[in-house]
Amino acid sequence: MKNIVYMVNIVHDDRSKEQGYEWSIQSWKNWCDKNNCTLFVLDKLVYDLKEMKPQWHKLLVFDLLDNEGVNYDQILFVDSDTIVHPDCPNFFEFSDNKFCGVRNIGSMDWILRSIENYSAYLFDGFLFPYWKYINSGFMIMNKTHKKLFKDIFNFYFTNQEQIIWLQNNLGVGTDQPIINFFLNKNKIDYKLLPYEYNMHDMMRLEVLGEDMLHTRHGWVYHFNCWPRPTPMFWIEKTYRFLYDNIV
Repeated sequence: MKNIVYMVNIVHDDRSKEQGYEWSIQSWKNWCDKNNCTLFVLDKLVYDLKEMKPQWHKLLVFDLLDNEGVNYDQILFVDSDTIVHPDCPNFFEFSDNKFCGVRNIGSMDWILRSIENYSAYLFDGFLFPYWKYINSGFMIMNKTHKKLFKDIFNFYFTNQEQIIWLQNNLGVGTDQPIINFFLNKNKIDYKLLPYEYNMHDMMRLEVLGEDMLHTRHGWVYHFNCWPRPTPMFWIEKTYRFLYDNIV
């Protein structure tokens, strides 16, 4: 059985047409070929946009793979605004067969606002330490986590109106806070990987620039938070810097 890299790349508006995700997908295809993994890209909506936006489709990974008859050991869900270094180590080999993620070290105001508001409105005051809050753009999982994802999926549809209200009115995260609440409230045994495997908020951390510093100090580059001038600019630039001379 092979390990799976699962990505969601659903083009649904003019903005999503211009993200440069084709460079991301190609980088992960290269990595998967090198590491004997299978790349699975979801490019069509399963639910209407009014019911479930593309970022929530990560919750469908187990059902989609099972419906396709895909057998696997572990799965990496990774956001489509990432580039993986061609020499990135095979992280599946040191997951300890646990759920794995990378701590979110971006805007602490946004993280704490998400934790506090979801706690108050949807999780009966339950709180967890902010240093256990992961970025949902890089998550390793396996079949033991099917129930976790099904529970989150059901929670989403049960509380859909409240979740959408929170996002539209209180400036909080989408799927990411809820995933974190379920990991901590349900006491899921998960492993934190180092920042090198999900280098998010790079512009804020001053490692994203013309000197391509980020490519020398990490393995997975996540172009979230709209790095200037655009994410597509940096996604394509990073891909060409790393891959044009070797593929």
